[in-house]
Amino acid sequence: MIEYIKLFWEGALEGEPVVILYEIDTDHDRLALRSIDVFLNRRTKNIEGFYADVLEITPIPTVEELNAGVWGEEFRAYLIDKADFEKVWKARCYDDELSAPDYK
Repeated sequence: MIEYIKLFWEGALEGEPVVILYEIDTDHDRLALRSIDVFLNRRTKNIEGFYADVLEITPIPTVEELNAGVWGEEFRAYLIDKADFEKVWKARCYDDELSAPDYK
C-alpha cells in the first residue's frame, strides 16, 4: 500500500525544506519511493531516488510518531492523497500553506 504524508518542519534551518511531501511504501518497511522538498521561497525539489546518496536506509515514521514528538517537537504531519502529491510533483511548484494549520 502507498501512503502520502505532508510534513511541516517548523523552525527549519535556513536552506532546509519547511515542508516535505513523502510517497511511502507501507508494504516495504515504510521506505520512501519519492519525496518533494518545499523551501521557504516555495521552490521545490523532486527526489526520485530517495536513498541514492545515503549511508543508512531509514524508514519514514508514521504520522502518529511524527506528531507525538518522537522525532522532535518541531514536526507536524498529515496524511494527504495521491492527487495532492502528484499535483506538486508535476507542477514543480507549491502554492499551499508553509506551516501546519494547528501548529502551536
